[in-house]
Amino acid sequence: MFALPDTMTSLPTVAFEFDPADRAEADALLSGRADQVLRRLLRDQESPASLLAARRVLDAFLGRPLPTVAATDGLDPDAIAATVAATRGTLLARLSTLEPRADVLRQRAPLALSAGCWLDTVSQAATQPSVIVNRLYGQHFAFQGEGEPQKGVHHLRRRALETAGVHLPEIDAVDFLRKAQARPLTARHALFYLALSRLAATFLPEVVGVHYVVHALGLDDALLGLTPVLDEPALRGVLTEYAALTRASVTGAADRRRLARAVELALFLETEHATMLVELAGWQAGLSLEAKVAAIIERHAPYAGRQHRDVRVGGKLLTETLADPDFDLAAFVTTFRESRQLKPIRGGDGRFLRAIKFGGPMFGIFDAQEAATFEEWAAAASAGTLPEVELSPNRVGDPAAAAWDERLAAADPADVAYRAAVVDDDRQLFHRLVNIETYANTLPIARARAAANLDAAEVLFTFGAGGHYTDASYFDYSADALYARVDAIYWDRLVNPYKPLTEIPDREEVVFGQKTFALGSLIDGSWAARIGNLGRYRRTSDGMLFSIYADEMGRGDLRKNHITLIHQVLASMHIDVPHIRDVAFLDQGELPDHLYGFSIHQLCLALFPDSYYNEILGYNLGIEMFGLGEMRLHERQKLTHHGFDPIYEEAHLSIDNISSGHARQSAEIIVAYLDDVERAAGASAVQEEWRRVWRGYASFAYFVEHALVDSLANPTAAELVI
Repeated sequence: MFALPDTMTSLPTVAFEFDPADRAEADALLSGRADQVLRRLLRDQESPASLLAARRVLDAFLGRPLPTVAATDGLDPDAIAATVAATRGTLLARLSTLEPRADVLRQRAPLALSAGCWLDTVSQAATQPSVIVNRLYGQHFAFQGEGEPQKGVHHLRRRALETAGVHLPEIDAVDFLRKAQARPLTARHALFYLALSRLAATFLPEVVGVHYVVHALGLDDALLGLTPVLDEPALRGVLTEYAALTRASVTGAADRRRLARAVELALFLETEHATMLVELAGWQAGLSLEAKVAAIIERHAPYAGRQHRDVRVGGKLLTETLADPDFDLAAFVTTFRESRQLKPIRGGDGRFLRAIKFGGPMFGIFDAQEAATFEEWAAAASAGTLPEVELSPNRVGDPAAAAWDERLAAADPADVAYRAAVVDDDRQLFHRLVNIETYANTLPIARARAAANLDAAEVLFTFGAGGHYTDASYFDYSADALYARVDAIYWDRLVNPYKPLTEIPDREEVVFGQKTFALGSLIDGSWAARIGNLGRYRRTSDGMLFSIYADEMGRGDLRKNHITLIHQVLASMHIDVPHIRDVAFLDQGELPDHLYGFSIHQLCLALFPDSYYNEILGYNLGIEMFGLGEMRLHERQKLTHHGFDPIYEEAHLSIDNISSGHARQSAEIIVAYLDDVERAAGASAVQEEWRRVWRGYASFAYFVEHALVDSLANPTAAELVI
């Protein structure tokens, strides 16, 4: 049976299950360019094919020996720290002299802006309330700006890049890697870190190793001139604690080997990339003027369209020249510098230079640095001082990238099984949803279940006013109307009906009542667990909801973690159950079967934070308000009377308060989100988005208001499984 503290160091090793159809989709995805795979994993965080691609990427990077690695002792955190410190000194000495700086920072940007993503999903139902996960999550909370995206490491680094003259779109933008001028090797490295973030629970030992090495090396903060959010001793504290936990773990020996492997890989990757940056700076510094011009032309040529119409260079239409599959860049540069477009006109600029300046037809196509290069080139061409054109193609990092491509092509992890999901009952479905990284073939079932529940819950749009704890009847949105509804629910349904119990139920009845709540409490906060992932953590509402989840998890403090608290309550009643992640939980006999549907709905919503973002906001409002008033106060009274621990009820009565706690914040999150919608899409879009938000609230109410739901004869209501 499970007992606190949760000292697990890795999840049980079982086969990953994917549907056979996922294999072909993952094959097609991984056969594309690395930038396409990276963008798919950033934008598609809800499909099994993306998870399968991530698993294969991890196999490519972790499943085979490295050509050379730094010597580490996977059993000794101090030895690991010494190796990392020595490597840091060497790499920073090499990077400190790099010029031109903007090109180096631009190339590093995909890694700098994704660093730390491996902690995005480390906290989830399968891993809480693990000691090591809470330590990691506390650091993740700090890296994420403690719920304020603009104060997070990602945005601090973005602002530092902009100060250095590197302006890039969002990391999941279609042209992010192109504008970062990312070399293939950069894209491969970023792909590994992102893949690790998708399976962080399953690869917990690897997350611990990568987390320590990348942040302790601190290459990005050093390059950008930033003060690290966490210093090395804080980072080493997690590493040391994890190593200590493995010594008492039945999987400890294997976990330490996995940790050592991850440390070696992270050191190898950071050294490999730093080496590439040095080579890139050398290549840039050694470019001739002709080669710089050629690089600019090569970069823009794919986007030169029909707007050039009748423009000819060397007697040939420019549109035909640039569209030629056998386009000879060196020959074109030679022809262009001798053409009439470049030659000065009556002592002034030539046609081309006039065209790229303000007022010209090509103004804005080339940035200031590129325009200056063309001006220098035109002057040299006019003076006749240019030698024969000799190009120096940028192949920096390509041999290393090709080696990783070979590994990716060969990746076929032995622990992947291809079979359709078979779910016989809600217990099995619950187990699979908790362990979704392993059972990705269950995702379509989860999506269908969430959709059916949300559709069925809309019956409360009409009948919701009859609820005891909720009022899900529909109303048109305005911020004032929402706040008025929240206040009315709080006073009329949660607070004013409360009167202290004059008769306390007997011990067995109180214990049974707590059992009916326990299953939902054991996954507390899970509806918001994926809100802060890389690629989606940028709206005000994202940060606010992320903060609520962080509070539920104690912000890394195990004493305040709500999963810890409910286990304390159960222990005070001598209720012994396995951890919900364990197979043994399938056979537990303490918690009743008929309430699995409520927890399943919450887990299903949690898995689709993009598809069901609105609904999650509404569900969040319902569940946070449920922490207040009559029901909680009665439960606290009953628990205290029988000498049971009331800490879980007390925590919610405090943290969910309507004045400034989660209940009020949940309404403010919705207002902030819909305000963004109105400013981006106009007032007409708000009501449609709001209807989905309120569906989420109604779906919570549907599971709480048993008497009301049972009284409804509406056929739609009967479709909901509870």
